[in-house]
Amino acid sequence: MVKSKLKGIRIIERNNYNDLRGDFSRLFCSDDMDKHGWKSPVSQVNFSSTSNAKTIRGMHFQHRPNTEMKIVCCIKGSIFDVIVDIRKDSKTFLHWEGYELSESNRRSILIPEGFAHGFQSLENGVEMIYFNSEKYNENKDGGLNPTDPKLGIIWPLPIGIMSEKDRLRPYLDVNFEGI
Repeated sequence: MVKSKLKGIRIIERNNYNDLRGDFSRLFCSDDMDKHGWKSPVSQVNFSSTSNAKTIRGMHFQHRPNTEMKIVCCIKGSIFDVIVDIRKDSKTFLHWEGYELSESNRRSILIPEGFAHGFQSLENGVEMIYFNSEKYNENKDGGLNPTDPKLGIIWPLPIGIMSEKDRLRPYLDVNFEGI
């Protein structure tokens, strides 16, 4: 397991089993994930595909009482996965870390409650699976602007496509207290 400076973040290296038929890898097992801090049932599983390299999705979170844990897996291609600590009482409030998740390195990231999450596709045709502890609630939807200078996220590629919603999110100001 890769260590993180942000408390609660777990980078999990999945076991891969290979034989003449191909590969097998377990994306989620409650016994394994309990050891890493996952204590909730999975309420929602999401799949996303991103057609173009350089695309940014994020930085998303849900407000209380719908804060959520996530396990993020890249099953095709590669991404630069970014997490931002938005826990208001954390020593690492508004600090970020980024990790490459890919089809070949078979890493997953467990993101506890209190973090914003997003990623940049590093190649065309990326596919992702997310396990969420809470169902998406449009009324509790939150996000940070991925280009906010206060966050200072260093994206590995020039920014390509980004949703209008993410692009228009306001930059942080003194009123942002986190969750």
